[in-house]
Amino acid sequence: MEFPDLGKQCSENTCKQLDFLPLKCNACEQVFCKDHITYSQHKCTSAYKKDVQVPVCPLCNIPIPVRKGVVPDIAVGEHIEQKCKYNPSQHKQKIFTNKCLKPGCKKRELIKMVCDQCQSNFCIKHRHPLDHECSSSSGSNHPHRKAGCAAILRTQDSLKTSSKMVCQPTIMEDSTNPHQNRSASWLEKMFGISQAGSLQNELSEEAVLQRALELSLEEWMRNCSITRPLGKKAGVC
Repeated sequence: MEFPDLGKQCSENTCKQLDFLPLKCNACEQVFCKDHITYSQHKCTSAYKKDVQVPVCPLCNIPIPVRKGVVPDIAVGEHIEQKCKYNPSQHKQKIFTNKCLKPGCKKRELIKMVCDQCQSNFCIKHRHPLDHECSSSSGSNHPHRKAGCAAILRTQDSLKTSSKMVCQPTIMEDSTNPHQNRSASWLEKMFGISQAGSLQNELSEEAVLQRALELSLEEWMRNCSITRPLGKKAGVC
């Protein structure tokens, strides 16, 4: 048995249920049952009047006041076109933020350059301990310092070994070259000196050859003057 005078029917076209405890929508002021009372359930056309949300500008992050009955997107668009204080030039991110800690230096670098001894940041010009007068007391015992000393010692040893290898072939060449030994003995015989090797090293090859020719010519002339006959002319052997 129904009582038409008691309660009211749901305003949803697909429902029309008679509800003895009807609910009134505060936006469109229509009556609905408990299953269609929410804005989304009865697709309320006036829901924006009650669904109050304060929009925020995506550029300057400032809340934008919106009057009742105005779509928030329209208010945000008007704010961006007329009142927005966003300035891209003032919001540039700083790149060179690593300041040099050397007294008197004002340079900033893109990346950090930390000293291995004092663990402080410096610029490219003052990154080495000697450049910024590093006063770290534990610098001598640092593993990087020991590794550097070991590298220097290895370099010195390699230089000594290479110098020995360079000097050794020269000595072997002097002892294994028969032509050079013969020339040294010949110079010792001709010049009448005991250190013919040092003289040969001081003279060039052309000078040695010229001197040898002169000595040979003198010896030939001397032999000719001794062995020439008395009846022949001087200078003819």
